[in-house]
Amino acid sequence: MKENKLAELSMDFSVDIINLVKKLKADHETIISNQIGRSATSIGANIHEAQYAQGKKDFISKLEIALKEANETGYWLELLYRTNYIDEQKFKELSSKCTSIRVVLIASCKTAKENI
Repeated sequence: MKENKLAELSMDFSVDIINLVKKLKADHETIISNQIGRSATSIGANIHEAQYAQGKKDFISKLEIALKEANETGYWLELLYRTNYIDEQKFKELSSKCTSIRVVLIASCKTAKENI
């Protein structure tokens, strides 16, 4: 159940980020938009891969990679905010979603490790 919620959260977040990247590229910002596009969409890709893991260790590894990508995405969001590419409201909205994903990922990793 948790993984399905996580997959849904990450898909919704990826859609939000892709829409943000479109806007950033229209504003001729390519450096950060490329980075955040890759890291944010990688979160969901790794969560999706974890659903078909070859075992518990592979499952945990995929979720930990997703967590690292979520942390990186948080960095890019803050950088976009500090450089005035996104306003405070957009930053708070996207940062909150990213934090929610991280919280669920941390709990999922902890649970999976306890079940080994």
